[in-house]
Order: sequence, then C-alpha cells, then structure tokens
Amino acid sequence: MPLTLAIVGRPNVGKSTLFNKLAGRKLALVHDTPGVTRDRREVDATLGPLALRLIDTAGIAEGEKESLAARMTAQTMTAIADADVCLFLIDGREGVTTADEIVAQALRRSGKPVLLAANKCEGRQSQAGVHEAWSLGFGEPIAISAEHRLGFEELVDALAPFVEQDAAEEEDSVDKPLRLAIVGRPNVGKSSLFNHLLGSERALTGPEAGITRDAIAVRWQAEGREILLHDTAGLRKRARVAGHTLEEMSVGSTLAAVRFADCVVVVIDAAAAFEKQDLVIADLIAREGRAVVFAANKWDLIEQRAGGIGKLREKVDRLLPQVAGAPLIAVSAVTGEGIERLLPAVLAADRAWNTRIPTATLNRFLEDALSRHAPPAIHGRRVRIRYMTQPKSRPPTFALFGNQLNALPDAYLRYLTNGLRENFHLEGTPIRMVLRTSKNPFAE
Repeated sequence: MPLTLAIVGRPNVGKSTLFNKLAGRKLALVHDTPGVTRDRREVDATLGPLALRLIDTAGIAEGEKESLAARMTAQTMTAIADADVCLFLIDGREGVTTADEIVAQALRRSGKPVLLAANKCEGRQSQAGVHEAWSLGFGEPIAISAEHRLGFEELVDALAPFVEQDAAEEEDSVDKPLRLAIVGRPNVGKSSLFNHLLGSERALTGPEAGITRDAIAVRWQAEGREILLHDTAGLRKRARVAGHTLEEMSVGSTLAAVRFADCVVVVIDAAAAFEKQDLVIADLIAREGRAVVFAANKWDLIEQRAGGIGKLREKVDRLLPQVAGAPLIAVSAVTGEGIERLLPAVLAADRAWNTRIPTATLNRFLEDALSRHAPPAIHGRRVRIRYMTQPKSRPPTFALFGNQLNALPDAYLRYLTNGLRENFHLEGTPIRMVLRTSKNPFAE
C-alpha cells in the first residue's frame, strides 16, 4: 500500500507547488495570494522508488468557530488524521513565524510522525531560515525547492523508513506455506516429535544420539494451513563438531533450515531443560530473527509436575530476555501428551512475527511509555525521543527518531521492547530496535 503523506504548513509556503511537483502534473491552483487552497486534495504519486498517497492541505489558522478559516483548519486536521506521515513545510526565506509555531503545536498534538522541510531554499538567503527551523523541535530540516525540484533525494531518504521495505510482506502470509523447523540438542526427541506431527514414521528414530544427519522437509496440512516442516540434525557444541566433516555438514544443514524458516520449534529435554547449549541455540534463532516456540519434550518422564511448567517459564524469561514470553509447551512425542497445543502456539508466534502496528498507535504507546519513565540525561543533556515507526515486520522492527539516541542505555531499550511485547502481543518473536539520531547542526 502507498504511504499517505499530508503536506502541512501555514498559507503561502509552497504546499500546492510541492504537491504538483510530486504528482507530476498541475492539479492544485498555485498563486502568490495566501489561502488559494481551501479543500484538501488527494492523488497517488511516486517519488523515486516510493509509492505515495499525497494530500494537499489548506493550512492551519486561528479563526472563529464556523468561520471559513476554522472550516479550512478542520479540513487540514482531517488530512493529518488520515496520514501516515506529515510533511511540515515552512518558508526557508522567511524563517520561523508565529503561524509556523501554531502549525507545529497542532502537529505535536496529533501524535503523527513529522518530517520538517524548509522550502524555497534555492538561494543562500534561505540558510538562516533552515537553521531557525531546528527550534520547532522536529529534528533536522530538509532544505528543498519545490519549484526547482531541489532536495527531493533527501526527501526520499527521510521517507524511506516509513515505507514497507519488503514487497513480499504485502502478500497474505496465510496463503503461503508456513516454514517450520524443529531444532535442538542431539537426542531430545526432535525426530520423534516430527513423526508424531506427521502421523507417520517419516524420520528414523532411536536411542542413539545423532541419527538424523541432514535436514529433511515435508509438506504438511494442519488446521487449513500448509506447513513446510523441517526435521534437523542435533546442534552440538562447536568444539565437539570441529574437525568432523560429516558433523560439520549436518550442523550447516540445520543452520540453513533455521535461516529458511519462519518459525522454529526449539525442542528441549524436560528433565534437563535450558542447559547452556539450549540457550546458545535459542540465542542463535533470535539473532536470525525467527519466531520461537519451546517444546519441553519427555514430559511423561517427569514425576514432580506440579508447578514445573511455571518454573521453566520463569527460567526462559530470565535467561532469554530476547524472546521473553515465547510459548512454552510441555509435550511427549511418545505418548502424544500436549502435542495438540503445539500448533496453535506456532501459529500465534507466526502472527506476532508478522505483526504490523499503525504509526499513530505506536506513538500513543511511546507517549505513554515516556510519561511513565523518561529517558535518562546524558552528560547533563536530556535524550529526546520524538517518535517511533515500524519500517518492517518478520521480525517486528521499530525505528526510534530523536537526538542522542546512541547514548540510550540498554536498560531503557529493554524497557521499550518489553512494553511493545506486552502491549501488542509480540510473544514468541524477537524485536529489533533501530535508532535514528538527528544530526547536530552546530557540530563541526
């Protein structure tokens, strides 16, 4: 879907000129007289590689209720509400005016992400206006000239994080096979679980460790969903594999299956759960950005079951915060106990992995998170997080925009990550955070 971009600003800063240039044709009236545009106008357009839905607006001005100015402002506020991103346009020659401050206040109240652009910057006389624009609090202004199509490359770069990067994500994931890999240490019951899910002895099993040497894939229909199910060789410690060509190849096959997968079931031995190698495997999967479900196998051999799954849950959340809340299912591949709960957990983790959150919803979450726990000051300067977007899913990836973000402590990023996971049900998937720090115009 195209990105909806509302061009907002006080009258006579060149909004309609920019709208026409981006649209590639003269759709909006342009004149030196302020207030020519009164209704919002929309058109589909492209800017470089980006697909946009442009909205030209009348501007924001104070006026009596039901006056023409008030009705024009209402039209603009509707456009802001409909937009994914607002492009706040000022006149680079005149600098920041009181009318610009009024627009800035309205945009802040909207909660929408804002890009600031100083128009009419084809000459040196506009440089002072560009520097003044920093005072509006929307980060680094983009110097452009709508009339001469200057600065459009920088505009593309600024808009790119808001646009979905992977066209494949546009497809309905339900129509594609879910690629599911079963991974774990040797002899934890991966192939037995694989066979039980398929309902046939598809993979060789036995008490000996290391029977499976190559990852095998089988198409499987379950609950109306086509699944490409991979059984894999056990992942041993690197030191035990080094120098053994066949085992190295087996490990390579397993890693390839993980990278190919959408979701990975990590099988652990319920009697010896979350040993160091289990943690290494889970961390590898998280770093690869795959959804995770834990299956505590051989549950039928556990004598003291009361509170056992709760203790395992506490352990995984403490030792693996990067996948906190990932589904943990107690199963027995021999008796079939708990197997019926595994597939729903996989589908839930896959939904979390594919989750996309509207920008307005994200910024309401961010505003609440900042009000409850503000970022710490760094060397006496307050870290400012201005807004948040989600540039991609699979796994969910969030971009923070502000200043000094590279100095944010890991603890604060974990606070935001945990909040996202809890508020938007992102259990079972890694979460990526990308920091977009504004440039300091006074730095040499």
